[in-house]
Amino acid sequence: MKIAMLEPLAVEASYLKELAKPFEDAGYEVSLALKPLSEEEKAIASKDADAIIIASAPLSSALVENAQNLKMISVAFTGVDHVPAQKINEKGIIVSNAQGYATVSVTELVFGSAIAAMRNIIACDEACRSGKTKDGLVGVELYGKTFGIVGYGAIGRSVGKIAAAFGCKVIAYDPFLKAGEKCSEAEYCDLDDLLRKSDIVSLHLPLTDDTKHLINKEKLALMKKTAVLINQARGPVVDSSALAEALNSGSIAAAAIDVFDQEPPLPESQALLHAKNTVLTPHVGFASKESMVRRAAIAFENVQAWLDGKPINVKFGL
Repeated sequence: MKIAMLEPLAVEASYLKELAKPFEDAGYEVSLALKPLSEEEKAIASKDADAIIIASAPLSSALVENAQNLKMISVAFTGVDHVPAQKINEKGIIVSNAQGYATVSVTELVFGSAIAAMRNIIACDEACRSGKTKDGLVGVELYGKTFGIVGYGAIGRSVGKIAAAFGCKVIAYDPFLKAGEKCSEAEYCDLDDLLRKSDIVSLHLPLTDDTKHLINKEKLALMKKTAVLINQARGPVVDSSALAEALNSGSIAAAAIDVFDQEPPLPESQALLHAKNTVLTPHVGFASKESMVRRAAIAFENVQAWLDGKPINVKFGL
């Protein structure tokens, strides 16, 4: 039985070796990628592996096909849209994710980004460094605003609790909730109603065929001119070109974006790089020291649970 970790998990090598030791003590062969591997190196490491551990890099169908013994994939990440679902389902492979590892870190960045956008933090920093004053940089408060959350799972609910603590009215849209239902701090409404009512709209839903470009030109047109859009979910959930156009035309006030149509570094053609009133971060919502430790532990726990015949955090394959 072989377990192969194909990507470094942004934690100390000593910690990864500590996580691997119980498997080695039980007689399993464990290989750890302590530096980035090429596709060829990944293929070699996984060829005879029964379970592999990956993070956020795309996993190719060719690698899965080449891994003849592969029965389980542990994804040290929340989203699994970067794995070849069709090929994995064809081979009956179980896929588990690291659900919950980044809830705190994403939630905190949501509010860091919201405040940065609403209080003009970046522009204020530039003004201060260049000898200017607050002229034209008076911001707005979170307190008393309507905070709309699209996708009310674990992260959405965590964001809702903090938004309520800031004194916001929290409303939420989620296809699994019913209109008018009270759920934790939030009152549920449909998506269009949420977009019309919200001063801040924060996205926390997976990328699927149904959610791709969910926030498009028509949906952006429903939002207030004073509204702020925050995307900490998946880049393609938002039509980037339509959002850039809305920002440049003043249809909405600002946006804080951590995820894009592709992973950074971003090409110069990315429309949001040239849009007004944006706070852009290079996909760091999940990336805190604490969350990296949590996800590594969960990734190995997933493998152990599978070996025990009681798989956890299963996204598909059962």
